[in-house]
Amino acid sequence: MEENRLQGWSNRKSGGEGNSHMYEYGSRVRLTEVDQNRRMTLMGILNAFQDCSTFHSEDLGVGMEYLEREKRMWVLRSWELRIFRRPVLAEHIRIGTWPYAFEKITGQRNFCLIDGAGALAACADTTWVYMDTKRMRPARIGEEITQIYGLEPKLSMGSNLGQVCLPEVSVQKEPFAVRIWHLDVNHHVNNGQYIQFAESYLPEDFEVRTMRAEYKKSAVLNDRIFPRVGSSEDRYTVSLEDESGKTYAAVEFRQE
Repeated sequence: MEENRLQGWSNRKSGGEGNSHMYEYGSRVRLTEVDQNRRMTLMGILNAFQDCSTFHSEDLGVGMEYLEREKRMWVLRSWELRIFRRPVLAEHIRIGTWPYAFEKITGQRNFCLIDGAGALAACADTTWVYMDTKRMRPARIGEEITQIYGLEPKLSMGSNLGQVCLPEVSVQKEPFAVRIWHLDVNHHVNNGQYIQFAESYLPEDFEVRTMRAEYKKSAVLNDRIFPRVGSSEDRYTVSLEDESGKTYAAVEFRQE
């Protein structure tokens, strides 16, 4: 893990220095972001990361209004999150992000959470697909987008864990319907909601250290989601599917 590089970056002011394309904002851990032990929740961390990428795009002038005008949107394809320590209620934190690669139709972005002591508390790797909202198909990422964002080196996340797959034995859980409060500004189930759905099937004493999620298709209002849950060794895997068995999202939680 490139903690030394992140440590140096964490001491910069928001917006970075020189030609840096890293972006950050400072915050405090809110009451709405903690569990019963006053520690930052998984969703609290994920929401902070999503907010950071949104602020980054807005501050660069390629946020929601730009995307609506250009008939484009970014759709999350995958998360890989690692948690080293969960900051506690009212702790001062800093959340950062930077893009490290753009391909024809995808962009890849890292995130990090720096705690009150200046240490790396959590980090994430994500892949996004650039979509044409009129045709609802992937769109080419123009050179102007890559120049606006710029690139920074990729954060090493350790070994490649491969695709998220259910164990051979899994249990079908009770289906449920998508409600309006599950939707985001694109009228699809927010990617964080899938994580929250999946997390609800974990045992109460399961401490998430690594979370991976892959998104296959978007659920919309009134769709029914059929969860399947499997476990093996130190991990739980949840597949959130439609009635025909096609996957909306697959999420894996590990204690390592």
